[in-house]
Amino acid sequence: MAVEEKRAWIMIVVTVVSYAAYLIVVLGRSGDGPLAQEPYVSALLWTVGAAIVASIALHITVALLSPEEEKTKDQRDREIHHFGEYIGQSFVVIGGVAGLVLAMAEVDQFWIANAIYLAFVLSALLGSTAKIVAYRLGFQPW
Repeated sequence: MAVEEKRAWIMIVVTVVSYAAYLIVVLGRSGDGPLAQEPYVSALLWTVGAAIVASIALHITVALLSPEEEKTKDQRDREIHHFGEYIGQSFVVIGGVAGLVLAMAEVDQFWIANAIYLAFVLSALLGSTAKIVAYRLGFQPW
């Protein structure tokens, strides 16, 4: 398995675990009141920060433990990386537009922040999944 494919798997696992932790913390705090009134900022910042640190640590670990021949990127690896990034970035744009629409509708900041955070999560998942599918099933550049 190429190092780039391992990195895509790491991104999926870290993203799912960190977002699940965020949801557990925020939804666990919610009582009988409206969800938008619950504190979310510290949970969001901590889970994003922890995900970044975990991702960096796991990428370094994989790079150190992988054989030397798996570390070199060829043209196919670069094209698959760009392919996955292009697909994943679509959700960043969708999240930005959703944030703008929610802000113009004067929706609570809780929903704007969570819509944008969800878009980042979906971007990471979709981009990494596209890379793994390209490695596993083949890649046909357009």
